[in-house]
Amino acid sequence: MKKILALLLFAVIGLTACSVSETPAVTASETVTVITDREGNPIKVPTEIDRILTLAPSITQTAQSMGFSEMIVGIDSYSEEYLLEPLPSVAIFDLQNPDNESILTLEPDIIFVPGISMVEGANPYQPLIDAGICIAVIPSATSLEGIMLDIEFFAECMGTPEKADVIVEKMKADIAEIKAIGDTIKNKKTVLFEISALPYIYSFGSGTFLDEMITLIGAENVFGDEISWIPVTEEAAIAANPDVILTSIYYIDDPEGEILSRAGWEAVTAIKDRAVHKFESRQTDVPNQYVIEALYEMAKFVYPEEYANVEYKK
Repeated sequence: MKKILALLLFAVIGLTACSVSETPAVTASETVTVITDREGNPIKVPTEIDRILTLAPSITQTAQSMGFSEMIVGIDSYSEEYLLEPLPSVAIFDLQNPDNESILTLEPDIIFVPGISMVEGANPYQPLIDAGICIAVIPSATSLEGIMLDIEFFAECMGTPEKADVIVEKMKADIAEIKAIGDTIKNKKTVLFEISALPYIYSFGSGTFLDEMITLIGAENVFGDEISWIPVTEEAAIAANPDVILTSIYYIDDPEGEILSRAGWEAVTAIKDRAVHKFESRQTDVPNQYVIEALYEMAKFVYPEEYANVEYKK
């Protein structure tokens, strides 16, 4: 459950960041550029960046995908599970209890965080802000468009917008390819996506990028009338009678087998048809460009005939 709680944490945290003026602005000097971060806070971004901290798996992966691994001097503990390539000498930090003294010794130029959870009304990063370090907030995206904006923001901070252009343009093309087929599907299948298993089933409703992905392929989320990340009772899951069950559960050996063997689920269409599929958690847990590979995999599993001629190209 630790990883599931972490996923939900990244989905909801994000309150305030280092404010430098009351009204967002875009200005520049010899050493900093004032821009607005993804939380809406104006921040002073150094014009020269050599050392960064990425305190969320999605941000760490994005940084690595753009070739900034050598600049990363610190990450959060959850990012360790999602690294695209090893970072052998990097420092590891607890996102909710940052060791500000240790962070200061690393002399980062900018720190990317998924949000700031206030501790007794205080910003835990305030000592770093007071020391002149830029804190850039990138809250967990709730849509594919939001993911693309996050990628563009990160690249803007790093002074390399062209790197984001390449990633975002491919994402848009891939999404368009899937949507073109999804829009033609009339007999829509219903989907239950589990991000944690019995006895504590968790899923999601609208306002999440995973719900958007289900819609794009031409299917329907059985809990699409709900909002955001939600607990689901076993009775509600059975009553929803999904045609397909998807899962990203990682903490049991055979999540597909566990779902297929559940007592009392025998009449559920997905169980009868053995339409249960597991994703690698790194494909769906973190909101960045890598969810597009999961989008293709989802489409081909739910509608194998309709998407038979579609392949994801890395």
